[in-house]
Amino acid sequence: MSDEQQAEAEQVDEEVESGIQDGDFVRLAYTVRTIEDGDVVDTTDKEVAEEAEIDVEGYEFEPRVVIVGAGHVFPEVDEALIGAEAGDEGTVEIPAVDAFGEYDEDEVRTVSANKIDEDDRYPGAQVTIDGDQGRLETIIGGRARVNFNHPLAGEDLEYEYEVLELVDDREEQASGLLGMYLQQAPEVWIQTDEVEEEQVVESDDDEDEDAEPETETVTVEKDTLYIEATPQMTMNQQWMFSKQQIAQDIMQRLDIDRVIVQETIEGGMGGMGGLGGMMGGAGGADIEEAIEDVDIDADELAAELDADEE
Repeated sequence: MSDEQQAEAEQVDEEVESGIQDGDFVRLAYTVRTIEDGDVVDTTDKEVAEEAEIDVEGYEFEPRVVIVGAGHVFPEVDEALIGAEAGDEGTVEIPAVDAFGEYDEDEVRTVSANKIDEDDRYPGAQVTIDGDQGRLETIIGGRARVNFNHPLAGEDLEYEYEVLELVDDREEQASGLLGMYLQQAPEVWIQTDEVEEEQVVESDDDEDEDAEPETETVTVEKDTLYIEATPQMTMNQQWMFSKQQIAQDIMQRLDIDRVIVQETIEGGMGGMGGLGGMMGGAGGADIEEAIEDVDIDADELAAELDADEE
């Protein structure tokens, strides 16, 4: 390598090191389209989604926080982000093999119609056969033809992006990760709590190995991420089935000791219209009146409890 080439290589390395690196949190605005037809696959822009006639109800269209190099975006996008700066824009082409795979004719299979629920026996229905998800293409008699390829299999993609900012604040990072996982970002905050916990007391004396270890209660500080759960979040399937994994990922990446999820239920009975009837009409009665209506003899109940203890 000549001196000139070496100097150029060192300059490139210096530029890369000064920009975005693996592990950085960045906020991205992006739109993904198929190259062949220009169909919108995903976007953070609500207007783009509406123009593409994508259902926008219940979906938050806003820039996403991703971690570079963590598999949150396609590998080609990760590579383009390395060395970039806030404000940079770009377009990356994603070949089908790196996107949703090549189209495989063998993944179009004929199965027994008995494996499909009667309500799903129509072309285009999403079905699950022996654990595999697919789309029903045709059904004739007792046989059904199901395509188990991903709907975008064989499609090359165009990923248009803009780096809005690097995200350094841990609360914003946590909110961004939850938004990526759940398609919505609940309210979060981080605080240091003092927590009592049991710890084993180390002893220098030779003791019986079978003896119970001696413990003591100590107060320790723990960085805690609090999440204010919304009704939409508690019903989110991704959260319902993967909340342990999501919490572990956030704790590891943000150096958090624990995660506490809080759910607030507002006062008032306005949203529980039918509950009074379920409770025999006592829902609107005074508590003391309700207790008076309960036919329980206190002395008799105490005698029964004493008899049980004996």
